Amino acid sequence: MESREGDVEQHLSGRPPQIVALYRRFITMAEECGPFTYAVSKSAITLKGERRGFAGAALSATHLKVYLDLPRQIPDDPRRVRSDPYGKRLFVHHFRIAAVDELDDTFRGWLSGAYEVGQGMHLAGPTIR
Repeated sequence: MESREGDVEQHLSGRPPQIVALYRRFITMAEECGPFTYAVSKSAITLKGERRGFAGAALSATHLKVYLDLPRQIPDDPRRVRSDPYGKRLFVHHFRIAAVDELDDTFRGWLSGAYEVGQGMHLAGPTIR
């Protein structure tokens, strides 16, 4: 996995330890899906597959802001802040993660689906209606 650790570390610098722990758990879960690269901007850390970005995170003082690109709407969930259509085939889902137990098997499934988007697997499926 290609990494821009210096840029990532700048995002983590000065953050509360519990927020850094949430970020590191999120990254470990992403690594379990397969290889990816980072695209680090001033406001967020994006995870990119072979074809496109599929997930990202921004750290606040109280929680981790996560987004996942998925080819479908997900059911209502208290972690989800909103979902928006993104083109004809995708939805971007925004989450607020405040505790490590919120990074559960359900979230792992969503992240795995997002990883597949990063690999371009959504391009073979039907368009969203």
